[in-house]
Amino acid sequence: MANIVPEKSNNFTVYIDGEEQNGIAEGSFPGVSFMTSEVRGAGIAGVIDSPGLGHMQSMTVELTWRTITDRFIDLLKPGGHTLNMYTEQLSFDAGRGEMVSRSVNIFMKALTKEYELGRLVVNDSAETKTTHEIYYLQMFVDGAEVLVIDKYNFIYRVRGTDYLAQTRRALGKQ
Repeated sequence: MANIVPEKSNNFTVYIDGEEQNGIAEGSFPGVSFMTSEVRGAGIAGVIDSPGLGHMQSMTVELTWRTITDRFIDLLKPGGHTLNMYTEQLSFDAGRGEMVSRSVNIFMKALTKEYELGRLVVNDSAETKTTHEIYYLQMFVDGAEVLVIDKYNFIYRVRGTDYLAQTRRALGKQ
């Protein structure tokens, strides 16, 4: 009997506009939060904060850099940037007594919206930070696509099902 216990990210790498960035100390995956509207009235015993179908709140990702690098400076250029985050996640299979590895890749198109130059501390990292607004996100687990959010093109696909296909048809976009 398998007893898989998810444990940790073993390591990660981040690519910005196709180039690997070794100057990044930490990164965070974006959160996904649906836009909601309040539903109340006759036939409902109370209030429901109803999530909209495929419509998302702002999604951001933050990168913390060890120092100011040329790539860090390039993120000040206006326009979109591509961010690719790759990580190996480890789980412990208690039934077999061994570690199990899986890959998670998140591909994003983003606009830089915050840019912190960081701090000066003797013999320590600068902890400079960039925050990016995500308008396109595609996630793969072990090479299989599991999620696509494309705000500009009305695409919200989870495990192959596009939940905004009918919306695009209704709007004359397909």
